[in-house]
Order: sequence, then C-alpha cells, then structure tokens
Amino acid sequence: MDFEKLREVFAYNPQAPMIFSSGVFLWFFAGFVIVYALLKKASTPRILFVTLFSYYFYYKSSGVYFFLLAAVTVSDFLIALLMGHTVRKGLRKALVAVSLAINLGLLCYFKYTGFFGEVVASITGGTFGASDIFLPVGISFFTFQSLSYTIDVYRRQIAPLKSLPDYAFYVSFFPPLVAGPIIRARDFIPQIRKPLCVTKEMFGQGVFFVLCGLFKKAVISDYIGVNFVERIFANPALYSGVENLMGVYGYALQIYCDFSGYSDMAIGIALLLGFHVNRNFDSPYQSASITEFWRRWHISLSSWLRDYLYISLGGNRRGKFRQYLNLIITMFLGGLWHGASWNFVVWGMFHGVALALHKAWMAVAGRRKEERRGGLRRVAGVIITFHFVCFCWIFFRNATFDGAMEMLGRIAFNFQPHLFGQLIDGYRYAFALMLLGFLLHFVSGKWEAAFSRCVIRLPLIGKVALMVLFVYLVIQVKSSEIQPFIYFQF
Repeated sequence: MDFEKLREVFAYNPQAPMIFSSGVFLWFFAGFVIVYALLKKASTPRILFVTLFSYYFYYKSSGVYFFLLAAVTVSDFLIALLMGHTVRKGLRKALVAVSLAINLGLLCYFKYTGFFGEVVASITGGTFGASDIFLPVGISFFTFQSLSYTIDVYRRQIAPLKSLPDYAFYVSFFPPLVAGPIIRARDFIPQIRKPLCVTKEMFGQGVFFVLCGLFKKAVISDYIGVNFVERIFANPALYSGVENLMGVYGYALQIYCDFSGYSDMAIGIALLLGFHVNRNFDSPYQSASITEFWRRWHISLSSWLRDYLYISLGGNRRGKFRQYLNLIITMFLGGLWHGASWNFVVWGMFHGVALALHKAWMAVAGRRKEERRGGLRRVAGVIITFHFVCFCWIFFRNATFDGAMEMLGRIAFNFQPHLFGQLIDGYRYAFALMLLGFLLHFVSGKWEAAFSRCVIRLPLIGKVALMVLFVYLVIQVKSSEIQPFIYFQF
C-alpha cells in the first residue's frame, strides 16, 4: 500500500479543498453515511460522530484553522450559559458584548487587517506592509451563526443549551458550514435530539436538491465561468462593450448557480441526514423590485442583517429618514461582510441607496398597490431590477475599482453590436448553457415542484440511477481543475 498517497488523500491540500462536487467528498460521504446509519438509535454517539466529521470536513477546507471554529464554539457556549444564569441586565449586556468582540474581532483580524491598514496608511501618508494572513473558509458564516445564538439568548428568545456537544453540533454541522445557509439556533437546535427519521419525502427532496445543486454548480456555473466569464473580467479592455455586457450577464448567472447550487446541496444533504435547513434562494432574478430581490437572494444573510443589525439600529421605528439611513448602513456593512475591498463597499452602498429609494417610492405610491402590480408593469420591474443588479455585479466581481470603471466605459462608449454574431459563434457552448440556465431560472415554480414530486415518487433504484446519470454528466462537462465555490472567499 502506498501510504504517501493515502496520506495525501486524507490530509489538507490548499490546492484541492474538499467540496460537495468533488469525487473525494462523495467517497468520504459514502463512508460517513454507513456509520451514521449504524448510529441511528444512539443519539449522543451520533452527535459526536457528526461533529468530528464536520471538524474534519472543515480541516479539509481550511487546514489547522479548525481551531477557530472550536474557539468560537466554546466561548459562545460558556457566554450563553452565563447569560442564562444572570438576571442583571447590565451584566447580560457585558456578556453579549464579549461575544460580539470575540466573533467580530476574529472576523476583522482575518478579513480586514490588510484593508484597514491600507486605508490608514493612505490617510496618514505612510506605508502598510500586510502580512500574509490566510482567510479561513466560512469564517463569515460560522461567526454570524454563533452570534445569532448568543444574541437570541441575550434577548431571551431561546434558552441556553446545557450540552457543549449539542452546541458544537449546531455550529459545525458540515452541510452549511463553509458557505451557508446561515442557520438559526431556534430553528435547528430543537432537531438535534429528535429521533432520527428520514421519510420517503425527505429522502426524495434531498436527492432532488443535491442533483439541482450539482447541475447548477458543476455544469452551468463552472463551465461558463472558466470558458467565458473569467476571460472577460480578467481584462475588460481587450473586449468590446457587447462582449463585456454578455460577460456581466454570464457572471450574474454564474454567481447565482454557484451560490444557490451550494445552498441546494447543503439543504439536500441535511435532508438526507434527517434535518431541515431553510431555503436560501427563491428565483431572485424574477424580482420586480430591489426590495423583493433581497427577499429572494441569500435569504439567510438578508434576514440575519434585518433581525440583528437593521432592527438593532432602530429599523423603521424612528421615522422615515432614520429608516432609510438604517437601510444604507445595513447594506454598507453587508457589502463589507462580503470582502475587504472598496468594490464591495460600493456594491453594498448601491444596494442600500436603492432599497431606501424604493421604500420612499412605496411610501408615496402605496405599498399594497406596488406589491400587487402585474402584467407589463411587473415585466418592466423585473427587467429594470435585473439590470440594476447586473450593474452592481460589475463592482462586486472586478478585483479593482479601475477594472469596474473600464468595463462600464467599454459598455457605454465602445459597444460594437455587430460583433454579437461572432461572439455567439466563438462561445456557442457557453451561451447555450447561459440560455438554459436563465430559462430554468425563470420557469414557473410549479415545474420545479412537479419535478421534485417525480423524484420523490421514483423507487430507490430509480433515484440511484438518476444520481449516477447526473454524476456522469458532471464528469463529462466539468473542468480538469477543482473550481471552489465563489462564496468560499467570503
């Protein structure tokens, strides 16, 4: 036996992190499911086993930085436990402030040290030499997830857990660990000690979500990303305006299929293990307003920002002006959450201002009338909202602000529509997948529900055959190198 090759398989490899769409994960997950099934009636050993596997899964994604996950887990568990035994409001505030300091302190150090250092250096006229700080995968997700628990305990919306293994299971549960959805303690913790039960409907829905996510990520997102989108964004100045615009449309589909694909697989795997995780996307490009878009896009983050930031700032309780300001501040910080770059700040500010303007328009036009509009008005709203979101994606995707402005300049002043035919001919397969992706996105939810019911009704051998077919399709289409999920960098 070649022990060196075996060690390479089990050890962390920064060039090949373990992701749901990789063959390595499928083999590990197959072994995991066997042990998981054997521990079906032994809840505590099963909880410990899943937690250990989750930590190993995180190790395969970020190496030794799994100790940060452990540090956050232990500290917030103890803080919440102390809050549960504390009556004095001042002490409870101090304890939740400690939780905020630990979680946000870790997030700021690993994610924003270089950015803030460069900002200070530019203001003072000095220089800043940022050390090579590794950004642990998923740190933005598990810190927010753990924070929601301590804040809920502080608000007395949930009681603190008495069992550290149960809390470790909640924070580290591997399907949504590194890229969401951000699961709430009040939704997930009550499921931990319930008798394990995977119904036929849960199993069928789990298979459906896994297949949908695999198709979105490995077939559509990876192919159009590698073979078209990345080439355009690498150097927008080399391409005409029409090529840049198509690249933006391609990225809009790529990031949706990539991120919603991960969420679908996470939800599906959780269902196969007997757990319900809330949906994270709801056909966001069908939105007729920016407010509706944020009800449909990255639902777990937008609801987290609403419940723990926007409402804490005062929400809509302190007058219209303060409401609009709170929206802008929330989205500014939401943009900063995505990354330490002025591009993300600008992206967040654009969305914040757009949300404030839409709220103001709704106050004038009437909320009910605005939400009930249909027909051509809704079609116009969908087109306008989609193009505004695409405009913002230009800043989100480009590595520099200059790159974003270059792309906008090419689209505005060097469009060259006559090149469209050559573009389609040169990237025919990428455009075919883009067309398919958008058609599937805009298809009625009834079609999706019908396909889900068909998968649920299939016998076990039919579900296995369908999964084998999808895996074969992925092998034929996927690129030779592993394409990490886009949100791993956030």
